[in-house]
Amino acid sequence: MAALGSAALRRGGGAGPRLLAVAVSCQSCRHKATGDGGHGQPREQHPAAPGRVGGQPVPAEGADTKTYLWARYHEMKKLVYDLLPPGVCNLLNPAAIYANNEISLGDVEIYGFDYDYTLAQYSNLLHSMIFNTARDILIEQFKYPEGLGKYDYIPGFAIRGLHYDVQKSLLMKIDAFHYVQLGTAYRGLKPVPDEEVIELYGGTQHIPLYQMSDFYGKGPSLKQFMDIFSLPEMTLLSSVIDYFITHGIEFDQVHLYKDISDAIRDVHVKGVMYKWIEKDMEQFILHGDEIYAVLNRLVNHKKKLFLITNSPFSFVDKGMKHMVGKNWRDLFDMVIVQADKPNFFTDRRKPFRKLDDKGSLQWDKINQLEKGKIYKEGNLFDFLRLTGWRGSKVLYFGDHLYSDLADLMLRHGWRTGAIVPELETEIRIINTEQYMHSLTWQQALTGLLERMQMYQDAESKQVLLEWMKERQEIR
Repeated sequence: MAALGSAALRRGGGAGPRLLAVAVSCQSCRHKATGDGGHGQPREQHPAAPGRVGGQPVPAEGADTKTYLWARYHEMKKLVYDLLPPGVCNLLNPAAIYANNEISLGDVEIYGFDYDYTLAQYSNLLHSMIFNTARDILIEQFKYPEGLGKYDYIPGFAIRGLHYDVQKSLLMKIDAFHYVQLGTAYRGLKPVPDEEVIELYGGTQHIPLYQMSDFYGKGPSLKQFMDIFSLPEMTLLSSVIDYFITHGIEFDQVHLYKDISDAIRDVHVKGVMYKWIEKDMEQFILHGDEIYAVLNRLVNHKKKLFLITNSPFSFVDKGMKHMVGKNWRDLFDMVIVQADKPNFFTDRRKPFRKLDDKGSLQWDKINQLEKGKIYKEGNLFDFLRLTGWRGSKVLYFGDHLYSDLADLMLRHGWRTGAIVPELETEIRIINTEQYMHSLTWQQALTGLLERMQMYQDAESKQVLLEWMKERQEIR
């Protein structure tokens, strides 16, 4: 069974963010290796180079263009491999912090954090537990077929950022230009042929803007899965569809999607997940020594800290005591729980509520946010008014690129940091010799196509088509 998060997506992902990452981070080694052949490509060196017409290369007299094109192809390929010795670009640190905008931490006075998958990192066992519990809810409460009980969570099947077309039951990767990445579309647990995908979308790979989901994954027909908790949801969705298709059971796509979303939601809202983690923190929460070291260092440097999370206080309190110690609240100036993000960042109406030390709600009106106190709900506009923490002196960390970070940056000018554990795996791939050779050869082949497209006879066109096919396969 192919994994949606591995081979299929890497084949469909092309030279998108990975190409950018290498282009930015490996300039020094590539520059030394490639000279100035343009597009980051090796300068071609041919001792017996043919002549040029209008700045373009032409075959030697008497040589047919097909032979000439393949000769240039093999010369270029040899040059690429000769100029990239092993380890030449093994420069990216998988554990490093990367910035896509200039920032001086000396200017940052206030640090904010989400809790789940930001301060608290969970083991992969949690995904299996969420999947199994939601699957059982479908069977026991929604009366889905008992045969679904044979399905288990598939680690690595899906990755964050995928879109799901509810009406077509397609889980797929869509790029920044709204094009379906061919080779990434799945219906159930099986890949959908590229030809069928194109036919389903009216002879094109493009998805119109009005069909796309918004920042929070809520669109009219396409939904985007952005947080790490969505991994078991995507796998369960695909498993149920696989069962129905395999057994010839007709189903309503909208009802199916809603039922699975509700089952996953119940795992969170009804507190089932919180009980598992609280019962066995050693098994579910990854070691927190580094968390304490980071928070303590920031406090020692006179920085202010705050926490905004959707999780309840009792759950956060037990987790932070496990990772940081019983006095964890002394490190934070503000703690806000059950914040209802992303609405917390956009809704002005919901007021703050204070909790006492036992977690019980207080009724007094909140006119100031006090250090050491715990607050529930509220909204960002009151938070800004009561704290005065505005603009680029605030740096907030979260794991959801949209609901945690986008509004804060675009609406309020906060600096933001994304916790993206998947980057570690991606960077390790980038650092491999195979990847570097493939990337450099793809760029060189692109340059070769650009220069040789002037040849329009039938044989030359066939050669160019073969090159374009190879370039697509490399992507």
